[in-house]
Amino acid sequence: MRNFRAEVKRRETELERARAKQEQLVAERAAHRQAIEGKLAERQRLLSSIKDQIAELQAAERERQRRLESQARQRLSTPVGPTGAPPSRYGGVVGIAMQYLGIPYLWGGASPETGFDCSGFVMYVYAQIGVSLPHNAAMQYSYGTAVSQSELQPGDLVFFNGLGHNGIYIGGNQFIHSPHTGDVVKISSLTGWYDSTYVGARRL
Repeated sequence: MRNFRAEVKRRETELERARAKQEQLVAERAAHRQAIEGKLAERQRLLSSIKDQIAELQAAERERQRRLESQARQRLSTPVGPTGAPPSRYGGVVGIAMQYLGIPYLWGGASPETGFDCSGFVMYVYAQIGVSLPHNAAMQYSYGTAVSQSELQPGDLVFFNGLGHNGIYIGGNQFIHSPHTGDVVKISSLTGWYDSTYVGARRL
């Protein structure tokens, strides 16, 4: 009888330990799950914050582009004084080029229906006034007359990055171009990267 009671007591103790261990395991798993849920919630907050920041940056860039376009149109109505290079015959292409602001970049693209790459954009815009250019920035650099940066006029072609990129000068130290994948036809300033990789300009 004494052995039986001892065995019962031993088993009760084992069961109590097993139950305590199980409760501890459940508590640990609950804490782990809570930690994971907390991390997921934090990541969701971070993602939401990043999306908000991106939206703000995109809105600011759209506003900047609207302002630049307005300034460019004002400049178009102001006559340009004489320079050392032959006068530009094609300043009017700036107005044509600005019709395509916002068209997406497409490598090899040369139409507003599909998109433009840099030289495809220049080629397409100039084709609208009967000037035929090749679909290649380096080849376009061999056309027209060289112009110094200080003598740039609207309609001049500007070249960058070892002739790997080009656009159309619009005045006010700015040019219009189709920059790269993920971007759109836009107005940029001849500063920063564009100034540091500037190769030259041609007047057709």
